[in-house]
Amino acid sequence: MSLVATLISHPDHPAVDGDALSRAAEALASPGTPTVLAADVAVDIACAADAPIVEIEARLREALAGIVVDLVVQEAAGRRKHLFLADMDSTMIGQECIDELADFVGAKAMVAEITERAMRGEIAFEPALRERVALLKGLPESIADEVIRERLTLTSGGPELVRTIRANGAYTALVSGGFTLFTAKIGAMVGFDEHHSNLLVVKDGYLTGEVAEPILGKEAKRANLERLRQARGLAASDTMAVGDGANDLAMLGEAGLGVAYRAKPAVAAAARMRVEHGDLTALLYAQGYRSQDFVR
Repeated sequence: MSLVATLISHPDHPAVDGDALSRAAEALASPGTPTVLAADVAVDIACAADAPIVEIEARLREALAGIVVDLVVQEAAGRRKHLFLADMDSTMIGQECIDELADFVGAKAMVAEITERAMRGEIAFEPALRERVALLKGLPESIADEVIRERLTLTSGGPELVRTIRANGAYTALVSGGFTLFTAKIGAMVGFDEHHSNLLVVKDGYLTGEVAEPILGKEAKRANLERLRQARGLAASDTMAVGDGANDLAMLGEAGLGVAYRAKPAVAAAARMRVEHGDLTALLYAQGYRSQDFVR
């Protein structure tokens, strides 16, 4: 089995230098000449499968200790994915939308604590969502536009990621435990084909403090991945998903390449790939794209 090890750093903080390449070569069996994906930012190194992939990755992480890089070892064949699903809050955007809404009712700190516990998997997602949404009762529906305009930021590399893989034939979906008030606009801004999330109940232009049932949680995210994969006749290995919280675990586990992005510890430990240093273009480099291939 032919493998490829990909070393990735943040484009604003290049770290894939001669020292990193030398250490990686010593840790890999029969390493090939590095293929530069982006100068000093990302490289592919072909290598032999002298052990299970998880053992090779562990060996490589140990060799690269102290160097600020992400890495993934994969089979060389089939790296380009044809279906991509992504979480929104703290993944495709840098914030948690519900926490920002709660700020308008003076409950941001309390809601943020509940959000953090839910994302760590310490409490069940669905009742935690109902509890937080109840605090939003009376907010005008239009407040979402203000939050998007003034408080939300797209994660670095996200638009390039989505637009590049779409330009190469992949289908993309934004799947969030958040709300359609945000996913509709964020999905369009980033360039996703479709979006799925929860519906806040609105009456006369104001939030009622309720969320429509059924709630889109971890099983619904996984189900969306399966549905879209089957509709396109794809194998599981043809799919990729990214997220950061416990409600993403089922989706990440179902994907051919499940990626934990700046994720909670339990999610990072379970995911096939974790991105702790790079931006979302790391998911392009993991598929073998070069920086000059990016749709910016």
